[in-house]
Amino acid sequence: MLLSPNLITNIGLLAAVLSALTFFPQVLHTWQTRSANGLSGPTLAVGASSMILWLIYGTYQHNIPILLGNAVNLFFTLLLVFFKHHFRQLGEPALPPPAPGAVKNT
Repeated sequence: MLLSPNLITNIGLLAAVLSALTFFPQVLHTWQTRSANGLSGPTLAVGASSMILWLIYGTYQHNIPILLGNAVNLFFTLLLVFFKHHFRQLGEPALPPPAPGAVKNT
């Protein structure tokens, strides 16, 4: 079965959008709680490095889905790195606060 190039591009764009959406809940949660304690610095660094390499690859391949997905993911990752540094500078508590709407155990 041979798929058209437009269909393949659309599949790639959908994958890029879904991939980019995976970071959004973490960014939103980190912003709402003002805590980045649960985020691993090395994981963020490795993730950002891989996204930069994907951007280089996507540029040379002229592949819009790879460029779009990894550019958005890199933006969200760098935002999380900024939050991690910024909230630590503000004196982030040792334990993250409960998520908004979380039920407290008493």
